[in-house]
Amino acid sequence: QVQLVESGGGLVQAGGSLRLSCLISGRTDNIYRMGWFRQPPGKGREAVAAIDPWNDSTDYEDSVKDRFTISRDIAKRTVDLQMNSLMPEDTAVYYCAAAPRWGPNVPSTYDYWGQGTQVTVSS
Repeated sequence: QVQLVESGGGLVQAGGSLRLSCLISGRTDNIYRMGWFRQPPGKGREAVAAIDPWNDSTDYEDSVKDRFTISRDIAKRTVDLQMNSLMPEDTAVYYCAAAPRWGPNVPSTYDYWGQGTQVTVSS
């Protein structure tokens, strides 16, 4: 079983930065991918970024490329999301997730989820 706890959300002005962190506990040797998703108000959950622990390859949703960076710290057991040049449309609840299988970077691939952290970007 894997437990995920996000932190680092908050209110920031457009153009600012935030760093989200996901603390991972439990058995992780069967985790093939870690991802960050977000759910804007009134919309569905969408992929933001993902990282494969086996080779550190990364994947980003087009609208966040060159602004967001996903990384992992093995010693701290965290997966972080550095968000720069934030825009009002980045406002959402952000979720960390872990996938025990290979598959497309969509919510159904992931079995384990954190509780979410709110990110609000003011214009």
